[in-house]
Amino acid sequence: MSILPFPSFLDDVKEKGFKKAVFEGIDDSVERLTAGMNIQDVREALRGETASRRPNPRLTPHADGFWLHMRPSYFNRDVTGMYPSFRLGWLSSYFVFFETITGILLMLWYTPSPEIAYGDMLTILSNVPLGQLMRDMHRLGAEFMVAVVAMHMMRTWITGSYKKPRQFTWFTGLLLLVITGFLSFSGYLLPWDQLSLWAVTIGASMAEATPVVGDQVNLLLRGAPELGANGLLRFYLLHVLALPALLFVFFGVHYYKVVIYGHSLPPQKENIGEDSAKRVPLDKRVYFIPDMLTSEMMWLGVTTFVITVLCIWFYHAPLENHADPQVTPLGTTAPWYFLWIQGALKLGDKFIWGVAFPTVALGGLALLPYLDVTPSRRFAHRRFMLTIAALLVSLTTVLSYMGLAKFAVKTSAETEIVHELTFEPAHSKVGVGRTIPFSQMIVGAYTTAQFHGPEGMSATDVIAEFNAETSENRQFAQLIDELKLQKLSANQLPLRFRTIPVEEAPVLMRVMEEFAHHLDEAPEELPNVWGSLVITDNQRGLKRLDWVVSWDSVVIEGGDVQLDEDGNPLFVYETELVAAVDSDGEPVLDEFGEAVFEEVTVLDEDGNPKPLRRIFSDHLFIHEASAYFD
Repeated sequence: MSILPFPSFLDDVKEKGFKKAVFEGIDDSVERLTAGMNIQDVREALRGETASRRPNPRLTPHADGFWLHMRPSYFNRDVTGMYPSFRLGWLSSYFVFFETITGILLMLWYTPSPEIAYGDMLTILSNVPLGQLMRDMHRLGAEFMVAVVAMHMMRTWITGSYKKPRQFTWFTGLLLLVITGFLSFSGYLLPWDQLSLWAVTIGASMAEATPVVGDQVNLLLRGAPELGANGLLRFYLLHVLALPALLFVFFGVHYYKVVIYGHSLPPQKENIGEDSAKRVPLDKRVYFIPDMLTSEMMWLGVTTFVITVLCIWFYHAPLENHADPQVTPLGTTAPWYFLWIQGALKLGDKFIWGVAFPTVALGGLALLPYLDVTPSRRFAHRRFMLTIAALLVSLTTVLSYMGLAKFAVKTSAETEIVHELTFEPAHSKVGVGRTIPFSQMIVGAYTTAQFHGPEGMSATDVIAEFNAETSENRQFAQLIDELKLQKLSANQLPLRFRTIPVEEAPVLMRVMEEFAHHLDEAPEELPNVWGSLVITDNQRGLKRLDWVVSWDSVVIEGGDVQLDEDGNPLFVYETELVAAVDSDGEPVLDEFGEAVFEEVTVLDEDGNPKPLRRIFSDHLFIHEASAYFD
């Protein structure tokens, strides 16, 4: 007899034999683990056989277990296919936990400090096992999550599943959509690169338009007049603490309401005005164990596999240069799911379109179930609401397009061309000017004029003629003055243009050809244009590339080049100050006896007005260990 207050395993072995005692012990452990299903029940469930015990043991895990208490024990067969839910609700739940798991893994190697955050990102990408994969999956999962939750809401609208008694379920779903958007937005800043800093700066600036408390809200959000250490810490706490807490609270409420009222049936499967989701006939019951459980396990595996494949071969989360508040990148926009607000802002007042319009839109969506009180969910009876849904999708699409940098934002041609050649890595793309191999960055000044010489003329002769011309009209001197402003020392400046060494630097030749191609695409805005690339040694293992565009200045109003009657661009002519003289040729003096100067147009050798020559330049540094080339 055992001295313990409960029967021991040895007592069972003595009483029942070793084999039976072991089997019953395992059987009892399985039943405890599954909250009511023993080995036989599990075997029957996996085989799809009818339960042999009564009452059905497959129902007890939903009442007594830990994992399944929020899942219905059975479903209506009509809601187990792709229609009417399209699995969007399940996918939304999946991404909540997917983002939580991948986010926790990233938190282990991240510090929310402007001095450390970017370095931590590089460490995650280079030194942490599977670090890049985890970051890619977390970023891609966030994008998918926003899209899936939005589509889930639209599916609910289309099928009328927000109608009584599910009004509050719809409201909690809308809250989850808003929280999901802000979760993704708050995480946007954490890499602390140029893309994240300026995208969040644009989004956060909308808070300034809030009446009365706009400045205070903006200051509370950023932690300072400009985004810095306080702002990064606040966005980090929002992303990993405050917003996830709200998300899980309302996720639980939303899920509970779904379980209480059941999954709404397809509209044609119900009588008009009758909600029969909870009354599931015996012949239409599909039990969670094993049918729905195995189905969800299959979707879990398929979705995770798809995301993994995408992140290994097709998608990599962008990481640009370290955030620099002093340098505003060209064409920065808010994240894609907030583009509709950025597009609306281009229509007028910041408060009306940036604050009032989104608030009214979300308020209208929240009130939708209380405004649409018609009992029928049939598509034929809901033409008006379906039309409103289509108009909403169309309006959101149009506004999102308007939110793109290229819409209603005019950037000068020379700035766009140089940016196209030199922009930093973004979305797996890099400016072609950064891809020249270090060994092919041969010191010298090269020009696109080499490609525009007369047919049959050698490149050497073209450059020689161009050097003579630019020296005579002082364009080369203007170039040197511009480079001096870029703080190039005199011993680094080139003496003249040289031909591109094709044999030694084929990639350099290809980049200069693309440079010339871009310049040729803007003949009206950049007449008589030539481009130049000046390569200098900055220090050992580091070279400086200066990109220069020189052209005759034209009159531009409202972003458009002004043309004359013949369709030619109107030029801005070079002027100079000369002493004014009277009809007798005597200098004109003011009341103080000082000479009066007047601005006159400079004429060329033929007596024609001389167009004002303009020069635009930008530079970048390329290190010998740069990863933009092989």
